[in-house]
Amino acid sequence: MSDHIQTIVIGAGAVGLAIGRELARAGQECLILESTPKIGQGVSSRNSEVIHAGIYYPKGSNKANLCLEGKALLYDFCMQYSVPFKRCGKLIVATNTSELDQLTGIADSAYRNGVTDLIELTQSEVAVLEPNVQALGALLSPSTGILSAQDYMNALLGDFEANGGLLSTQSAVSQISRHARGFRLKVSVQADQSEFEITAACVINAAGLGAQAVAGGIDGFPSSAVPKLHYCKGNYFAMTGKNPFNHLIYPAPPSNGAGLGIHATIDLGGQVKFGPDVEYVADANFEVNAGALPAYYRAIRRYFPGLKSGSLNPSYAGIRPKIQAPGEPAADFLIREESELGFPHLVNLFGIESPGLTASLAIARLVAQKTQSI
Repeated sequence: MSDHIQTIVIGAGAVGLAIGRELARAGQECLILESTPKIGQGVSSRNSEVIHAGIYYPKGSNKANLCLEGKALLYDFCMQYSVPFKRCGKLIVATNTSELDQLTGIADSAYRNGVTDLIELTQSEVAVLEPNVQALGALLSPSTGILSAQDYMNALLGDFEANGGLLSTQSAVSQISRHARGFRLKVSVQADQSEFEITAACVINAAGLGAQAVAGGIDGFPSSAVPKLHYCKGNYFAMTGKNPFNHLIYPAPPSNGAGLGIHATIDLGGQVKFGPDVEYVADANFEVNAGALPAYYRAIRRYFPGLKSGSLNPSYAGIRPKIQAPGEPAADFLIREESELGFPHLVNLFGIESPGLTASLAIARLVAQKTQSI
């Protein structure tokens, strides 16, 4: 490998891989650097694996626009590259009259975002579709689905490499400085504790939970331009026994915007998982908080009263890279080309939480537009 390359992408999660693929397909010489031994070991592998419709987000936001565009791109990608998926649909359920009013607002917001396929359901219609769900009404989102996130990332990597892209795992970026040819990166190779340096005309920071640390390691980059990272854990619990649902089941979301409530998802193998909750934590600890179980039973039984005691078991936990503190309004994706700060051809991506997996291919197109002058 040369000591200079056109573009370096930092991070081999779904978003980083999608960006690398987009650039490689456009003819750019591209290297992805990943600090862990395998792709997709962070945010991308610890989520609900849901293809979101784009319902909840403020009109005109990156989350709204990129989720809607990304959903269509993702379904097409899954079909083209034989990535396992299922367009199973989801119900957003109301368990009291105030939540019925909330569903009306959600439907209006979704329509303004371009989500025009939601169907309002009465109590009796919910009972027909989901006999085990207790609700006064619901919204049916037929375009919501599920996929295998790992198979998706493997397919992204395969197409990236087929178009000349290079991946280097166990390669942690420790320092970035400006250089006559763009940027110089110092990289630590964990496998043999060695280091190497490489220059690139363009650097894209898609490091997920590590994005702030990467940006903080750029010589001369203003710390005031790096949003504070807030680790937000989400626990998942798997249910034993037969799957009682035909669709994904979501409660009316909490008003604080921190999450979508403890919902029921079904993986491609048919297993039901409940989660995630919202737990701000001090560090990226992926241990499931078993102490959350009582709150899970209470929340789930509001819409699934048949949940048996003892049927939930710890499954896994994920960490959202939030850029808003507890109690603050939900933040948008922050995707910024840094010319105004004196760092042309540097792109930082911060706060890429849900719906980042759904939006990944659209995010890749946006980043490609921001770097097309390279």
